[in-house]
Amino acid sequence: MNNDKNNNGLKAVRITAMRQTVYRDLMQQFENPIEHTCDIAVGQTFVSVDAQRPEGLCESAWESMRPFVESLARGEGNFYDGWMQNPQSAMISCNDGFRPVSFYLETIN
Repeated sequence: MNNDKNNNGLKAVRITAMRQTVYRDLMQQFENPIEHTCDIAVGQTFVSVDAQRPEGLCESAWESMRPFVESLARGEGNFYDGWMQNPQSAMISCNDGFRPVSFYLETIN
């Protein structure tokens, strides 16, 4: 067995919250007041094993990044013909239009 893959042949993928942007003007104009918003902190990391959503990672954010995590876990990459400096990585944002978080995805070697 290769050391960077698990028993299923899938690589683990580290997910790191890199940045969060908040669009207060859009929130004021369009969002209903809510008490609970995003719990993700910049710098927070998660590890996807077997291409599964890590515990504590927002389901909505997961749905945005899931296809990329699954591809990286299979050892694929090089998205969009050289988009990332590291071909075994991706930068994906969650789909929250008011406070999107950008996540860096990378295989763990």
